[in-house]
Amino acid sequence: MAIIDLNSDVGEAFGRWTLGDDEAIFRSVSSANVACGFHAGDPGVIRATCEKAVEAGVVIGAHVGYRDLAGFGRRFLDIDPKELADDVVYQIGALQALAAVSGGRVEYVKPHGGLYNTIVKHTAQARAVVEAVKSVDPNLPILGLPGSEVLRLAEEAGLRAVSEAFADRAYNPDGTLVSRSQPGAVLHDPVEVAEHVLRMATEQSVRTIDGSVLTIRAESICVHGDSPGAVAMATEVKSALIDAGVSIGSFL
Repeated sequence: MAIIDLNSDVGEAFGRWTLGDDEAIFRSVSSANVACGFHAGDPGVIRATCEKAVEAGVVIGAHVGYRDLAGFGRRFLDIDPKELADDVVYQIGALQALAAVSGGRVEYVKPHGGLYNTIVKHTAQARAVVEAVKSVDPNLPILGLPGSEVLRLAEEAGLRAVSEAFADRAYNPDGTLVSRSQPGAVLHDPVEVAEHVLRMATEQSVRTIDGSVLTIRAESICVHGDSPGAVAMATEVKSALIDAGVSIGSFL
């Protein structure tokens, strides 16, 4: 039976502001990208999220990003690579401590939002992320877009590079994600999202924004936890995969 990892961005509340239903999402996914406090999350939220992930048997990953709470980490920051590396180390370390006191541990790293998209092509920032992860723990895999600079550099550095696809995002013909500023960039219909994922998991392909079909091989598929109807989408995706003979399990 084929196995695919489903991951979701979680722990993205902050103080009195809440976002998503992480506990419900955990019933459908195998990996949790926990916000580390720079784009979302605070110590209490992070610890509670780790506790819920441990209870649900979901693998914990560090969802590192730019220091950009106001922009939810989705804006590009022209940051010095050394400063970026230090920020990534700091975020991983914070999550490691809060995961440990929750009975869990950090087992991979996935950059968030603006940083994720930037290091598809921005070599200096991609190298900063890779060097930061390697300096903390060279056994931590890095999730990224297939063909991205960060995955190329991760492999060069001896780290495990894990290719990722997105359940609820539209793709450009070159394999990059359609910008959220463009219409149709985010998919909202649970049935459409499930079909999108099935094609990725069983045919290793995705239909792009212009109707062309792109080959895509991914070890993990992201179902965003902050999208409207996220729980319904994750539930539909899990059900469709299981019905197609594909089981849900961590890529580790």
